[in-house]
Amino acid sequence: MTRVIGLISGTSVDGIDAALVDIYGRELDLKVELLAGETYPYAAGLKEKILAVCAGEAISMAELAQIDDAIAFAFAEAAQNIQANHQPATLIGSHGQTVYHRPPEKAGGAEGAGGAGEQGSRGVGKNTEGRKTFHSSLLTPHSPLGYSLQLGRGALIAHLTGITTVSNFRVADIAIGGHGAPLVPRVDAFLLSHPEEGRCVQNLGGIGNVAYIPPRRDDWLAKIRGWDTGPANSLLDLAVQHLTAGAKTYDENGTWAASGTPCYPLVEQWLSQDYFHLPPPKSTGRELFGVAYLHECLKDAEAYQLSPADILATLTELTVASIVHSYQTFLPQMPQRILLCGGGSRNLYLKQRLQTLLPSVPVCTTDEVGLNADFKEAIAFAVLAYWRQLGIPGNLPAATGAPIEVLLGEIHGILR
Repeated sequence: MTRVIGLISGTSVDGIDAALVDIYGRELDLKVELLAGETYPYAAGLKEKILAVCAGEAISMAELAQIDDAIAFAFAEAAQNIQANHQPATLIGSHGQTVYHRPPEKAGGAEGAGGAGEQGSRGVGKNTEGRKTFHSSLLTPHSPLGYSLQLGRGALIAHLTGITTVSNFRVADIAIGGHGAPLVPRVDAFLLSHPEEGRCVQNLGGIGNVAYIPPRRDDWLAKIRGWDTGPANSLLDLAVQHLTAGAKTYDENGTWAASGTPCYPLVEQWLSQDYFHLPPPKSTGRELFGVAYLHECLKDAEAYQLSPADILATLTELTVASIVHSYQTFLPQMPQRILLCGGGSRNLYLKQRLQTLLPSVPVCTTDEVGLNADFKEAIAFAVLAYWRQLGIPGNLPAATGAPIEVLLGEIHGILR
């Protein structure tokens, strides 16, 4: 048994989710016991700075360093607090705070970049002594590789807590041509698969993502799929903040949206957005579904004279419709059960709309199958850190688009 802390702040920047868990086994025999889970809000000033950076505000490197340090201190404090009244952990898995995500280019994209394999063949050669050399083509500004930046330095968290910390989980997958997202499907596979039932584990964080897990038989691991389905809480939260002039930050239980009526022509118009029609693997973030996107949606809505409740209902319907479209278009077959997790799993209106659009598929939460829905993502990064220490790959190439499995995360060790 290993006691691990998982830490993550998602795209919504609601705060730091911390989970203290005991982990047993390796993969097929993997078991996790949640000892404590808590969300620790950011200080208001820090949250504002993070959201500004996510929205593309220009800042100096000195300011970026200050934010990076402040996030690391906040994460370290969360790690210390979650252990109160418990035996201490020996490992931390810290996802950090994403402030920028750029998916890799598709083959044949801009500048004819090609896939990661093609770039690798151009960029790496051998000199006369047989050692690898790197050509200048790797340094072009049009690299097809993705890029993802998570702030909150793992080395600083390790120093502040005295606990070995694994961080920067996404970079290894991205370096070989993957999206570095979603990273949770492999964890979902071993914690939430079923011997007879095909399942979709649908996370509703700031961005929605899905892991399709077929019944646990007949080379089932090779058949798992995963991708980002599109906007979820971040767009709804931005709308609530806009519609209340900052008085509210989210629509509790989806009650406000439930009092409105969705505008279906608008939903259909928004679903024509290119991202929804890209085949997986694919990933996205606030760079696409952020403040600018919300303002475009609000501009589109002017022609329909919608009330604030109608606007929220329509944006909620976009999240639900994008999930349904994603399943119907890209899954090998529809699941026999949908398991919701993340903050959006508590949005009763969103859940009810998803059940209405998929009447033959039970829509539940991961709570109902024994895995806490609020802290599942934090639990997942505890598992990924645990696997990193054991030398077990954490990515799932079918979900991230990477060509091979790799070890995820950089270890920042503490000598005792």
